[in-house]
Amino acid sequence: MLIESFQNEKIKNVTKLLTDNRFRKKSNVFVVEGQQENARAIQYDFEPVEFFICENIFKEKLPQGKVHYVSDKVYEKIAYRGSSEGIIGVYKTKETPLTSYKPKDNSTVIIVEGVEKPGNLGAILRSCEAFGIDALIVADGKTDFYNPNVIRSSVGCLFGMEVYQAENDETFEFLKKNSFNIYTTLMDETAEDLYKRDFTQRSAVLFGTEHSGLSDFWIGKGKNTLIPMAGSIDSLNLSNAVAITCYESLKQKKG
Repeated sequence: MLIESFQNEKIKNVTKLLTDNRFRKKSNVFVVEGQQENARAIQYDFEPVEFFICENIFKEKLPQGKVHYVSDKVYEKIAYRGSSEGIIGVYKTKETPLTSYKPKDNSTVIIVEGVEKPGNLGAILRSCEAFGIDALIVADGKTDFYNPNVIRSSVGCLFGMEVYQAENDETFEFLKKNSFNIYTTLMDETAEDLYKRDFTQRSAVLFGTEHSGLSDFWIGKGKNTLIPMAGSIDSLNLSNAVAITCYESLKQKKG
């Protein structure tokens, strides 16, 4: 059966999942668009609920599961990307507590406090995955992991990463309990260059928001660290700063 009406209940539901964070969280499902992103979700054992396929666009092998075929116009309505590949999947969310994470002896963890922009979080996930970061912790987070823009900007890297959300105090207790070297990015005279930090041991690097940095909670709780720069500006975009840090971690571990 081909769905051709915007008023179809399943189409209304998908549209609401895309635009309403509260509804998405209450429903415990989320939307994934694109071939690579859906392939990664399935690869990393996210449970599919259903798929919406536009046959005029999608020419690949159909995924296993409940499939609904939609017209071009209906697909355009529920697609949230400018360029599209004819497949949208709906999956069940996963809830994993921070206490379930078991770090390795040389694990590097990136912690972002209060991140608000889904695009930033997606870009950070992409860097973490690319450079072998063991886990990403969002402390006192203001955005939803399963926001469509997080999935899009991470190119599906969300699905293969160890990702956790926790409050600041829970995060700090976890780091202490597991003997992490804590590197904060508070801007003051005690900060030392990033490349002087030892990433061959358990390490956690904390970043705050672009407009206000780390909160006062983290003062005195770690060794202040900065990225050395040669230009006239004194700060970087959050996702760029994280990417440089992730690369330095990988470089040290590769020797």
